[in-house]
Amino acid sequence: MLDWNEYRKELGPRIAEIGRLSPDTVRGYTTLANAGTKTNHLDAKTRELIGLAVAVTTRCDGCITVHVDAALKHGATREEIAEALGVAIALNAGAALVYSARVMDAIDNHG
Repeated sequence: MLDWNEYRKELGPRIAEIGRLSPDTVRGYTTLANAGTKTNHLDAKTRELIGLAVAVTTRCDGCITVHVDAALKHGATREEIAEALGVAIALNAGAALVYSARVMDAIDNHG
């Protein structure tokens, strides 16, 4: 497994480099990432739990380390994180089931 704390520290300079080379890209990302804090319809802990579930479904290690850190800072418990991960697991399984139906449709339409 990764040294998640070290990995998170290593991401910073690399993201900063991208920001220097393409400032609008990082600025746009930052705007999207902070949009929820402007409306504040969900609390920060809930947003981080969603972030972790999405990080799992998109297989983003950087997202995992950043959102674990933030979720814990916002008071998320191990149990709450596990429940959010359960949602991610179910959605991945659901997506596989739906795409399996597409395979069956492709078989029926094979000519």
